[in-house]
Amino acid sequence: MLPKPQIVNLPVYQPGKPIEAVKRELGLTEVIKLASNENPYGCSPRVRAAIEAELANISIYPDGSAVELTEELASHLGVHSNQIIFGCGSDEIIALITRAFFLPGDETIMADQTFSVYKSNADIEGAISIEVPLQAGTHDLEAMLQAVNDRTKVVWICNPNNPTGTIVPEADLIAFLDRIPGQVLVVLDEAYAEYVTDPSYADGIRLLDKYPNLVVLRTFSKIYGLASLRIGYGVGQPAVIKLINQVREPFNTSRIGQAAARASIADHQFVAECRKKNAKGIEYLNGEFDRLKLSYFPAHGNFIMVDVETPSQEMFQELLKLGVIVRGGFSKYPNSIRVTVGSESQNQRFIAALEQVLQQRKVRV
Repeated sequence: MLPKPQIVNLPVYQPGKPIEAVKRELGLTEVIKLASNENPYGCSPRVRAAIEAELANISIYPDGSAVELTEELASHLGVHSNQIIFGCGSDEIIALITRAFFLPGDETIMADQTFSVYKSNADIEGAISIEVPLQAGTHDLEAMLQAVNDRTKVVWICNPNNPTGTIVPEADLIAFLDRIPGQVLVVLDEAYAEYVTDPSYADGIRLLDKYPNLVVLRTFSKIYGLASLRIGYGVGQPAVIKLINQVREPFNTSRIGQAAARASIADHQFVAECRKKNAKGIEYLNGEFDRLKLSYFPAHGNFIMVDVETPSQEMFQELLKLGVIVRGGFSKYPNSIRVTVGSESQNQRFIAALEQVLQQRKVRV
């Protein structure tokens, strides 16, 4: 059986290295993972209670339409229920969008260093990805506009951008949306939106009424701490969401995931506390990078991309030996690592390990 020709050389997505694997391979007893932008504070206490209550129904299929969760989220966001679609993480919504809209030879536009799932799913559908270079780690919206042509189907904007952590200000985003052709779908990926404290940041949900070609992606994996339950969502105009929903598999989110998401929405205090602790962590890490004379991009999510002035894969391995897992291997930023903002103790341990490696490298030089 021969596969589609466009997927023969498609790279397999590499998640952050698991803690258990590092302990086993290196014989370590204590390892911290700051590679996958998980919430170091876990999830709301209400989630545990919701999961325990739902265990009694584990033998029963979930609500394929997630009606109760949809209604509660719609109320929370201030949109209508028919504007929301759920997926196995926001990753699945990305896949559904490409499945619904791309034909072989269609074009799609994205940044040249952004969430890799946009391109991989476009490749699967035979679409052509136009990758526009970031400017100072930020989307170059003017260049992306210039790349639009009659074959363009979708433009992807990751805001905050993963892995650089930069944001597109609201004024720039609105100017972009005002100029892009109405038949081009703009997917605004706001997986880290709840972490942003910058007042210039755009809330994509508030822009949906004015721009019918806009779809906003969000997730319960990050600030809500439900990464293992895999539940994310897309919000857009009803006609667009209906088309995406037509290619969705049935029962694509679990009963436990839906129950946990409902409990998460209700706990506003937990989200606010996580946002506050994350901002404090960013401030600490920025200060330490300044002390170590390392350059970094402005961080608006729960991660920071920092230039460690050495090949990132080498730094990854050295930190791994010290029990700290980070992320490297970014083609456009080969000397930079992406580190999740952890708890206070995790951040301190990361800095101690980073400083140790940097000093050792100076001695060897």
